[in-house]
Amino acid sequence: MTSTADQTDRPQPVIDLIDVAKIYNSGEFEVAAVRNLTMRIDEGEFVAITGPSGSGKSTLMHIIGCLDVPTDGVFRLAGHDVQDFDENMLADVRNLLIGFVFQQFNLLAYLPAWRNVELPLVYSGTERSERRERALRALEKVGLADRAEHRPGELSGGQQQRVAIARALVTEPALILADEPTGNLDSSSTEDVLNLLEELSKEGRTVVLITHEHDIAARAHRIIQIHDGRVLEPTDEPNRVHVEVAS
Repeated sequence: MTSTADQTDRPQPVIDLIDVAKIYNSGEFEVAAVRNLTMRIDEGEFVAITGPSGSGKSTLMHIIGCLDVPTDGVFRLAGHDVQDFDENMLADVRNLLIGFVFQQFNLLAYLPAWRNVELPLVYSGTERSERRERALRALEKVGLADRAEHRPGELSGGQQQRVAIARALVTEPALILADEPTGNLDSSSTEDVLNLLEELSKEGRTVVLITHEHDIAARAHRIIQIHDGRVLEPTDEPNRVHVEVAS
């Protein structure tokens, strides 16, 4: 039996999915991409969601990132019930509560690094002087303070991804959602990015890493593994968690 003190001491959930389903209509057919999915990720966790193409992890990522909403079930992000939000509120959630890092860096080639980093603050209406200050602080955080005026074409792939991570951090979001963030990087840059994500987790950030590479997923503190739309057989690995996803 869990004591009241244990419940109080446990970190608050940033992601809380309860019996979530996602059904797509395809002509006369319905396809259940996700079914009866229950999952909790607490504040400060570094979690990897892994599985091959077609396993259901992309649908799960879209739900977690508020890019799509569940057909059924409950999804709470940082205590907010996502199903209660309209499109404008979802846009605000994506901009303020979630920091996205993608495989493609998605930087604007004609803007220097700090201007790329400040973009989420532009969308949120933050004052110009504050935007620059916060963007430069985020670049310092990822070790690129001396590259603030460099455009993406003047940076290496690893540096561009660190600019993208700085952009994800600049709004001080509750969640960093990294989708295959090392897919376009060499081994040295991959190590730098993974070390940075791990450091952010140690500082209390919640980090969710989406990847199909097992060695990348192994860097996380906990793994949610999906394969061919089915849960893999349980293993003895202490950091491995299984989530049911429909075929």
